[in-house]
Amino acid sequence: MVESMASEDQKQKYYRYLYRSYVECSRHRKWCPAPGCEFAVEFKDAGGCESYDVTCDCDYKFCWKCMEESHRPVDCKTVEKWIKKNSSEAENTNWILAYTKPCPKCHRAIEKNQGCNHMTCRSPCGHDFCWVCLGPWEKHTYDNSTCNTYKDEGSSRDEESTRERAKSFLARYTHYYERWDSNDKSRKRALSDLNQARNQHVDTLAARQGENMAGVQFVIDAWNQIVECRRVLKWSYTYGYYHMSAEKRGKLEFFGYLQGEAEAALERLHYCAEKEMSRYLTTDRPLKDFKDFKSKLARLTAVTGNYFQNLVLALENNLSEVDDH
Repeated sequence: MVESMASEDQKQKYYRYLYRSYVECSRHRKWCPAPGCEFAVEFKDAGGCESYDVTCDCDYKFCWKCMEESHRPVDCKTVEKWIKKNSSEAENTNWILAYTKPCPKCHRAIEKNQGCNHMTCRSPCGHDFCWVCLGPWEKHTYDNSTCNTYKDEGSSRDEESTRERAKSFLARYTHYYERWDSNDKSRKRALSDLNQARNQHVDTLAARQGENMAGVQFVIDAWNQIVECRRVLKWSYTYGYYHMSAEKRGKLEFFGYLQGEAEAALERLHYCAEKEMSRYLTTDRPLKDFKDFKSKLARLTAVTGNYFQNLVLALENNLSEVDDH
């Protein structure tokens, strides 16, 4: 009936609706969450895992359980907490608490951005006060300063203690967030490089080095490994934020060792794929050492993959090989 009576536009709308209903009513199919992607992904066996990865035909890799980007070695609940933390006002509050003081008159947060302790609150308040003791600046003359006089004021000590704790919490969060964010940016650049390698470089390399397409597949394998390793390294910093502390000295040191070894291997692979390969793309004739380069990049790809596999398994097992102390 649809074929015989509906217009082409109506047919298209009907079949799109039918397809969407088919996917959304299935327990084993989900829409890819990548922006702009219209593919559906089928997954039949979760294998009892807490979190598991699937890859869409658009190359986007995501967690079937929570629909976020693939996030091994951390679980879905940890990812949810981390995303909320990064998007909440909590860290802004910590910064204000750590690096500002309230005006004693209007209580507006004031940041000290110069060396002088003489602070003037913004208009319309205009109150002049001392950054150190928060007392009125009019009592701080060259021959009469109250800052060096000890006062047993418990509230003042409590405020300073709170401020120092906020600085410590903020510094720790910043350490892990900056590295998480840096690896996320590196992963996105690597994904762009992967697409360039797939759409351009392998053809150029095959033509200039006299190889068939199978002979240059090692380049795609290397960039796929780099993208995946950047993703794992990124989420390993989230793991560190929630699971590592100075009290767990043994695990903290082992975590740093595994992460450092994996990161060093990744940097070697990334440098080889990005820098060393350029000479084979720009030459106008086959180079004699191309086979050596091919073996080197393939070896680095395999070695780096092993390092990251060990890192993921260790973190998913909560570094059970070592004690907390």
